[in-house]
Amino acid sequence: MVEVVGVTKVHPGGVRALDGVTVGFGQGSFTAVMGPSGSGKSTLLHCAAGLDRPTSGQVVLAGQDIGALREPKLTAVRRAHVGFVFQSFNLVDSLSVWDNVLLPQQLAGARPDRSWAKELLARVGLAGREKARPGELSGGQQQRVALARALAGRPEVIFGDEPTGALDLSTGREVLGLLRRFVDELGATVVMVTHDPAAAGWADRVVFLADGRIADDMAAPTAEKVATRMMELTR
Repeated sequence: MVEVVGVTKVHPGGVRALDGVTVGFGQGSFTAVMGPSGSGKSTLLHCAAGLDRPTSGQVVLAGQDIGALREPKLTAVRRAHVGFVFQSFNLVDSLSVWDNVLLPQQLAGARPDRSWAKELLARVGLAGREKARPGELSGGQQQRVALARALAGRPEVIFGDEPTGALDLSTGREVLGLLRRFVDELGATVVMVTHDPAAAGWADRVVFLADGRIADDMAAPTAEKVATRMMELTR
């Protein structure tokens, strides 16, 4: 469970990216975050994930007010409770698929759960490709490795910043289907920023931002309903 309470973020120069945002992301839910360019989507994601600190307000992650934590403790909380998937895959080219998946746990000084990592690679359709290097994989396969890596530490929350943005339509659907399965079968919580109404249609809920504020909160979204709401927000 992630709770964002009254969060405001003012960037240098006085640009107000978030303005008193309050929103929660429950366990086992899939939420898409959408809005026009400059609406504060990525800033909300980064504050909720502990990658950026709000100017004011509170972010509660894993039962802790992460805004009050010093950086070493905040890093430990992120490593223990959060997984990240970005538009760029951020894989280490010199490492195998297997080593990329295990890397975050090793960097954290934890003993990797190798049986779980093996199961994850099977779930994302990469069983037998453990020894491959990222350069030998397609873009979709690399994003699947990134998904497996994000889940390897059994995080409570997965944050995705345009995770299908660099993928073709078919491959993007595969990745969204995997995120949906992780929510439904493993009870993971997914919070995903996207600009694509079709991608948002895979979620349980869509939170819309405009000018740094919550503009709408749509349950049971469809691509058509999301596209219509986005058109209204960009008029």
